[in-house]
Amino acid sequence: MSVKLRLARVGKTKQPHYRVVAADTKKARNGEFLEIVGTYRPLENPSDFVIDNSKVLRWLNSGALPTERVRKLLEVNGLWGEFIATKTPKKKK
Repeated sequence: MSVKLRLARVGKTKQPHYRVVAADTKKARNGEFLEIVGTYRPLENPSDFVIDNSKVLRWLNSGALPTERVRKLLEVNGLWGEFIATKTPKKKK
């Protein structure tokens, strides 16, 4: 099973709110997910991005890949750099 950290849309028409979820890549965007790890509200000024750092790091360390938008949000939050710093570089043959 391939897992991604991605945004699932919730909210009313023209008032989007998103959940940051860990979901199987074969499931629909707003379909079944494994765990909610945060929320993102883009219309608030400044935009509101709240995540549970321990849950996100656990999913990333277990092999989950973030989508492009989630990765950018993690970079702004500083969590992506923290994850990259903990990874051990692979040795070249």
